[in-house]
Amino acid sequence: MDIKVWMYVIYLAVSVGLTIWVARALSRNGQVFLEEVFAEERLARAVNSLLVVGFYLLNLGYVTVAMKHPDPVGSTSQAMEELSLKIGLVLLVLGALHFFNVFALGRYRRNRLRQLATHPPIAPIGRLPMPSAPPSR
Repeated sequence: MDIKVWMYVIYLAVSVGLTIWVARALSRNGQVFLEEVFAEERLARAVNSLLVVGFYLLNLGYVTVAMKHPDPVGSTSQAMEELSLKIGLVLLVLGALHFFNVFALGRYRRNRLRQLATHPPIAPIGRLPMPSAPPSR
């Protein structure tokens, strides 16, 4: 096999491995957060499963689309540079997906808590009176 094929094999192995590891970690550790967001364990588990499936689809889709490298790879160092670029982009996509999910769920939680509040927040009206100074001796 030539260098380019080895580059593809390593890229796929590392990218798929990272995707599976990150998805499991986020699913396991995000369950508590989702239960807080949705206030119902059953709904939180269902959303967690859907998020994992969407995470796999988006990231593995990106990995397969980004795998193609049109230029010939002449040396091992060139293959390593291309491989590091591709894996770095995969890591950036993983981070962006995670950030988007946490941001969206945080906003949903904040809106839900605002709706459950018994009264809306009220802006302060004026200032509280200052206590008078104690008499000097």
